[in-house]
Amino acid sequence: MLASIFSSTAWALEFRSVLNDRTVMYDTPSLRGKKLYLASRYYPVEVIVSLEHFAKVRDAAGDLAWVEKKQLGEKRMVLVNVPLADVRQAADEKAPLAFQAERNVVLELLEYTGAGWLKIKHPDGAVGFVRISQVWGA
Repeated sequence: MLASIFSSTAWALEFRSVLNDRTVMYDTPSLRGKKLYLASRYYPVEVIVSLEHFAKVRDAAGDLAWVEKKQLGEKRMVLVNVPLADVRQAADEKAPLAFQAERNVVLELLEYTGAGWLKIKHPDGAVGFVRISQVWGA
C-alpha cells in the first residue's frame, strides 16, 4: 500500500534563486555554522528542507548547504550545464539560433513551453528558447 502512495504522488521540486551577491552557505542551519562558500546573486538552488529561518539547498553540482531563507528569492533562474547551449528564436530545433550561452551562465526562466523547451532571458536582455536538458534548475 505504501508503494502505491509513492507511485501515485507527484513530487514537485522547489527551485529558488539567491537574492544577493556573496550570500553565505553554511554546513548547519545556524549563523554559527561553518561557512562553506559564497553564492552569487541569482544563483539557482533547489530547496530540500525548509525550516523557520533556514533552508537546506542543493546546487547544480549536487552539493548541499544551509542558507538563511531571507536570502532566497522567487525569481526563477537556470544555469547552463553544457559547454555551449544553443538558444533558438522559437521552441524548435530547426528555428534560427538567437544566441549561445556558455557553461555556468545564469539565465532567467520566463516560461515552460512544453516539449522540453524553456523560454529564457540572458542577462544582456536577449530572449530565446533553450532545451531543458541544457540547463539546471528547471
